[in-house]
Amino acid sequence: MEPLPFVDEHSVVVGVRGEVLWPRLLLGVERALSGAFGAWYVRRVRGVPRGHAGVRPLAEGSEYPGFRVVRVLPGRELALEGRHRFSTYSLVFRIQELTDGRCRLRAETRAVFPGAAGWVYRLLVIRSGGHALGMRRMLDGYRRP
Repeated sequence: MEPLPFVDEHSVVVGVRGEVLWPRLLLGVERALSGAFGAWYVRRVRGVPRGHAGVRPLAEGSEYPGFRVVRVLPGRELALEGRHRFSTYSLVFRIQELTDGRCRLRAETRAVFPGAAGWVYRLLVIRSGGHALGMRRMLDGYRRP
């Protein structure tokens, strides 16, 4: 599949090494994707995947409402993909070690928004700043020890 168009990237510097952050990232993403609101929302927008499947804890092939884990490079990268009637998207988390015992956590979003309905959805979710606010809030949670 051809790479999806770039939407945005957010990052935060975390005061721990990557090997300490990695299990926290897996747990945090799993919790975020397992919430009742996400499952409700995915049903409303006809998202795929629709439910939970695959191995736990989070690993390649795991599914959560709206997201499938497509790549896990332990300690370095976690890639998710999904789609619904307004968009096909990916979210990739990357951990970059810094020289002072800290690391940078980056979250890159890519997506395509086909048709008029996709254009409106992009306007409501991306251009409104709602997506950026949610991503910054999620990443800020990793800043705390």
